[in-house]
Amino acid sequence: MRAFVKRNLLLFFRDRAAVFFSLLGVLVIIGLYLLFLGDAMKSDFRRFEGAGPLVDNWIMAGVIAVTPITTAMGALGNMIDDQRHKISKDFLSSPIRRSTLAAGYIVSSFIIGVAMTLVTIALAEVYIKVNGGNLLTTRALGKVLAVVLLNCLSATFMLFFVVSLFKSASAYSTASTLIGTLIGFLTGIYIPIGSLPAPIQTVIKVFPPSHAAMLLRRIMMEPAEIAAFAGAPSSELMRYRLAMGVAFEMGGRIITPLESTLYLLGVGVIFFFLSVWKISQKQA
Repeated sequence: MRAFVKRNLLLFFRDRAAVFFSLLGVLVIIGLYLLFLGDAMKSDFRRFEGAGPLVDNWIMAGVIAVTPITTAMGALGNMIDDQRHKISKDFLSSPIRRSTLAAGYIVSSFIIGVAMTLVTIALAEVYIKVNGGNLLTTRALGKVLAVVLLNCLSATFMLFFVVSLFKSASAYSTASTLIGTLIGFLTGIYIPIGSLPAPIQTVIKVFPPSHAAMLLRRIMMEPAEIAAFAGAPSSELMRYRLAMGVAFEMGGRIITPLESTLYLLGVGVIFFFLSVWKISQKQA
């Protein structure tokens, strides 16, 4: 399987167009933020001391959260290409088991998601530092990496199952474009969750990557929140967190970081078993 994983990694990174389009959703978010969203949001929070670092960390946390989704989706395009060019039939005629092939696609997509997210973290930290913010502490960076690994794992299993349902390259391309377009809305980046109608808020709170975005925001924004809300009542801080998706409220109670972590883990486990079931159905 190692050779198959290496082959998938080389195919992805050698295709500059595939790498670019896998990051297109992220680039759109950053572009919109730099052009007008950033200034608009900072002006909304100008009453807070250090509004710049507060908003910068908020948007970059969201960007880091969506990177595994778009890049893993792009990486799984190898599986669609193999089906389109009948290469998968060559693999299946060899002694390699179908489950091994599926594991190869999953592992390579996971590695790509992690690698591209690490690059995104580095670029995000540079941007924050250049704009007057502070770099993550070693402890905070460790927490960010833990959330990233969990998010990549959950996203890879979820997307592998979704992509395995496609029968054509056009269906995959449509889904990839749709995900890249909607991911900013589904994670509450384009429009803060507090500004959306209640039904849309519920959809965002159910969408697993939005929990990863929330966890990353809690970690990355903590120092800026301490500075901005120094002396303010805790109720004001909580109102801000609920409005900006730094905390979720469901059923009249605040969702804890542990519950969001378990939710991401549970989604990953569910889609892992769904993927195993899908593979067994094809083998039958």
